[in-house]
Amino acid sequence: MSAKGEYAIRAMLDLAMRRGRDLVPIQEIAARQSIPARYLEQVLLSLKRAGLLVSRRGAAGGYQLARGPEEITVGDVLRAVEGRWAPFGAGEAAGRNGDRHDLTALWAEVADAVERVVDRWTLEELAERADDRRSPARYQI
Repeated sequence: MSAKGEYAIRAMLDLAMRRGRDLVPIQEIAARQSIPARYLEQVLLSLKRAGLLVSRRGAAGGYQLARGPEEITVGDVLRAVEGRWAPFGAGEAAGRNGDRHDLTALWAEVADAVERVVDRWTLEELAERADDRRSPARYQI
C-alpha cells in the first residue's frame, strides 16, 4: 500500500473516532496522525470527491464523514485515493509488455484477495478495535 492509501485510512479512522462532533480541522488530523498537512489536503480532497467526506471552509471549518463509519469500508477509502488496486497493476503491466515471467494471474488473485478483505472491514470496526486497544479494562485481570 502506498503512503497515500495509509494516510487516507488513518485520516478516515481519525474522523470515525470523532463521529458526532463538530467538523475536524485538517491541522488537528495532521497533528494526531503525524501526516504533513499539505499532503493530507490532497488526500482529503480525493476522499471528498469520492463522496466520503464533507467539508466547510473558514475558521469553523473542517472535515467529517459523509456517511456513518459503519457504511464506509477500507476498500472505499483505498479506491478513492489509489484507484482500482494500483499496487497490483505493475504485475499486470509487466505481463502485457512481454515480460518472460507473466505474473498477471498471480497479481489478479492477490488483488481479489485484498479486495475481499478491505471490503469486509468498515471504519466503525477499525474504530472499535482502536478504542479496545486504548481501554484500560483490556489490561485488567
